[in-house]
Amino acid sequence: MVKDITIFTTDTCAYCSNVKTYLKAKGVGYNEINLDQEPEKRAEAHRISGALTVPVTVITRTDDSQEVIVGFNLAKLAPALN
Repeated sequence: MVKDITIFTTDTCAYCSNVKTYLKAKGVGYNEINLDQEPEKRAEAHRISGALTVPVTVITRTDDSQEVIVGFNLAKLAPALN
């Protein structure tokens, strides 16, 4: 079961908007870290994902395991919410 979702985004990222819209449509809450507003968090996003791109979605489950999804990837995002 999902305990927490955090999305690393930027202001100009269309895929970030897609992830947020998808989660809202599913009625799923999330925390957003906008890297344009909090540039000091870029290193954290890179460390978590290994990628230099956004969105980075971090899904934390109740057992504290995490799944990291880079980009707007419904094939990974949809099953990770279950």
